[in-house]
Amino acid sequence: MRPLGFALVGAGAIGRVFADAVAATADAELRLVVARRPDPARELAATHGAAWSTDLDGYLAAADDVDVVIVATPSGTHADRAVPALEAGKHLLVEKPLDVSLAAADRIVEAERRTGNVVAVVSQHRFDRSAERVAAEVATGGLGRLTSATASCAWWRGQSYYDSGAWRGTWALDGGGAAMNQAVHIIDLLLSVMGTPEEVSAYTGTLAHERIEVEDTAVAVVRFVSGALATIHATTAAYPGVDSALRVYGDGGSAVIVDDELVFLHTTDGAAPEVRMAESGAAANQVTTADRLADDERGLGPAHVRQLEDLVAVVRARQRGDGSARPRVGTPEARTALALILGMYESARTGRPVRLDATPA
Repeated sequence: MRPLGFALVGAGAIGRVFADAVAATADAELRLVVARRPDPARELAATHGAAWSTDLDGYLAAADDVDVVIVATPSGTHADRAVPALEAGKHLLVEKPLDVSLAAADRIVEAERRTGNVVAVVSQHRFDRSAERVAAEVATGGLGRLTSATASCAWWRGQSYYDSGAWRGTWALDGGGAAMNQAVHIIDLLLSVMGTPEEVSAYTGTLAHERIEVEDTAVAVVRFVSGALATIHATTAAYPGVDSALRVYGDGGSAVIVDDELVFLHTTDGAAPEVRMAESGAAANQVTTADRLADDERGLGPAHVRQLEDLVAVVRARQRGDGSARPRVGTPEARTALALILGMYESARTGRPVRLDATPA
């Protein structure tokens, strides 16, 4: 059986990450690189022994050996690239966010429903070992009832980052700033453990950059359907760049992930839920120093590889007739994260809390 053939649409920085990830994934082969500018497309294709094209609208007509299309173009173009690929019979991996509006995202959702093809959305940090460990503890009740959480992305992006492309920092193509583009990953992890968000209140500001339409700093408070509460902090104005962190608290345990490392985990079997940390000492269920992962299990590439492996497994299952197979991160998860971020923007604009079932499209 030949490997699944991949076409990569977009040859920028994230496109290069995907090309390397496909090369490192079993049963996957990069066959085509498509980009608007010929030099990046040609160079990336040559590195991986693939064909290349600058025909963003017509490449699908000659892509018979392509099974999966990776969309790695500016965020506001995702639906325009994803829908034709689905209609051409291809499966999809779409870079986050799904698109920059719910209306555009729903075009992808509808095309997925109509064609029956697989759509995975990039959220590689769900595949980090630390995130998987915490998710497993939450799923089995190891943290008890979840009560609150904090999700923070305190990074730095210099002015040169926003000046590097005319689309960066625009509402139309970037869709937002620090919340939409940098904190989306930690927001997605927050949702993966805390569940469905119900209402959000937020403030945003552009405090350290010029010539951009979007925010470089955002803070929010979220109420979940469960009643749990969370705060979100997103900034690209934290020089020189600090960390990305998720802290999850429950009445039976707590967990802290910092920069993809599990640095604290305490769980309980329910026998002594009121035990104080000072009394618990170095219990077997408590990690007070970094639960460090092997070097080959960290970094962008390996996490992307694990998500690609998940996608390949789902596509193969569909080919065997298992219509129920779905990726771990698909359109429902991506749409929820997008709705929350758009709700933050709407709250910041109006000065009012926003119920997420009423978020503007």
